[in-house]
Amino acid sequence: MRVVCISAECEPWAKTGGLGDVVDALARAVGARRRADREGDAGTPHVVQSQVWVGTGAIMGVGDGGLADEVEGPVDVFLPKYRGMDAPADATSRSLLVPDPLAESGVTEVTLVEFEARGYRVRLVDHPPAFDRDGYYGDENGDYPDNGWRFGLLCRAALEALMADGRPVDVLHLHDWQAMPAVLLRDCAYEAYPLISRAAVMVTIHNLAYQGWLTRDQAAGLAFPDELKQAMKPRDDGILLLREGIDRAELVNTVSPGYAQEALTPAFGMGLDPALAGIGHRFGGILNGLDMTVWDPATDADLPANYSRSDMTGKVVCRLALLTELGFDPNDTGPVLSMIGRLDPQKGFDLLAGAAPELVAAGARIVVLGTGDPKRIAGMRAIATQHPESVAIVDAFDRALARRIYAGADLYLMPSRFEPCGQGQMIALRYGTPAVVRRTGGLADTVIDVREWPDEGTGFLFDTSSPKSLANACRRAMEHYRRGGEEWAAMQDRGMAIDWSWEAGPAEQYAASYRRAASLRRDS
Repeated sequence: MRVVCISAECEPWAKTGGLGDVVDALARAVGARRRADREGDAGTPHVVQSQVWVGTGAIMGVGDGGLADEVEGPVDVFLPKYRGMDAPADATSRSLLVPDPLAESGVTEVTLVEFEARGYRVRLVDHPPAFDRDGYYGDENGDYPDNGWRFGLLCRAALEALMADGRPVDVLHLHDWQAMPAVLLRDCAYEAYPLISRAAVMVTIHNLAYQGWLTRDQAAGLAFPDELKQAMKPRDDGILLLREGIDRAELVNTVSPGYAQEALTPAFGMGLDPALAGIGHRFGGILNGLDMTVWDPATDADLPANYSRSDMTGKVVCRLALLTELGFDPNDTGPVLSMIGRLDPQKGFDLLAGAAPELVAAGARIVVLGTGDPKRIAGMRAIATQHPESVAIVDAFDRALARRIYAGADLYLMPSRFEPCGQGQMIALRYGTPAVVRRTGGLADTVIDVREWPDEGTGFLFDTSSPKSLANACRRAMEHYRRGGEEWAAMQDRGMAIDWSWEAGPAEQYAASYRRAASLRRDS
């Protein structure tokens, strides 16, 4: 089975958030599992977890076979060659003519830059007018108005490259709205070309808040007039790319079972809940994994001291170093609460700002690392000015400091209003830092409340999206921290013991989904 991914991001070449991490990690994990199967891995047997497809409430077992008979490797990953992206010295380049609705001749020449790295094949679409810009999706004035053309060109280039390969594609795995033109083109522009038209499509939605709306004028850059006639009704004002993907794909998933359930409701579906409900059992959730080698306190070179489940001494060193770095009193025993992320309404930084006065009064120290809309933490900045010994705000994108915070803090906060999966809480637990999270989406799937499940708990959950609810959960967590002892140590250990690796389940679930998508396409 040949699998091809199309995405706007892939770590380490292009990343603004979790999308890039997932595309990279999934492509690596599928390739690694396939190699282990092919070479007769004699290590620990891998157990395939079940995958929940929630449209009808059905549970589909995905079987216990390996990937060797399912995925022909390596996986191809197509993405734009943005400004500043460098290819390795052994990369190859070739010109490719791509249909282009905005070109006077109807055709545009792009360069395809290709190389193998990290266990998969990267195929960069290089076209400076489209991708050599300040931002991936927009600038200080907002989204680029020609994003439909830009990402339509990415998808056309990918499909033309696959046509030139001359080998059938079994599954096109499309990530978020930027890749949705590929399924639209499969059904319109390439319907007469079996190499493309017979390919199944699996759509992964990483965040329903971003949907790819194009006005009718903007859609003119996406497709030729005869193609648009097949995709749009005469009275349509435009086209919603994510909905096109949902309607046309064989399978659709999002990045946690909890978020998949929520996405079927008006409160979380962002207007697409009817479309998702309409595809029934073909919509589900697969929980993201975490790269356990990248995130490992025993080997993390950015930490002042390393530590592990068997020897937590280094975490004490990390805590003292973090307090000193932030200008806090390292001898103060008050709990250190941390939050890392983009200053976005989704993430709930304003809830922490509202809860901060009560938490500071209760003896907490708070550290926030993030960039984005400064209004989200305006109230907290005022508190930081009044209480510099208790509140530190770092307005920067600093990966090394983020790691030191994960290791040095006592508690990690994620009060998100909604959260498709979340990675911060997984990293925090991996680093022995219990998490305080809102009971939503992937957060509810990955953190177990210690009050509800004393022998299994890894953190603290709250329900209502309000500063008061967050403050109450934090106070409960702070009391637990102050009691310390075996209970606290056991909770830390349970969090560190979780195997979040892609190979432990998600890669197998995706592979089984590829097989199912291909079967659905053959039967259609």
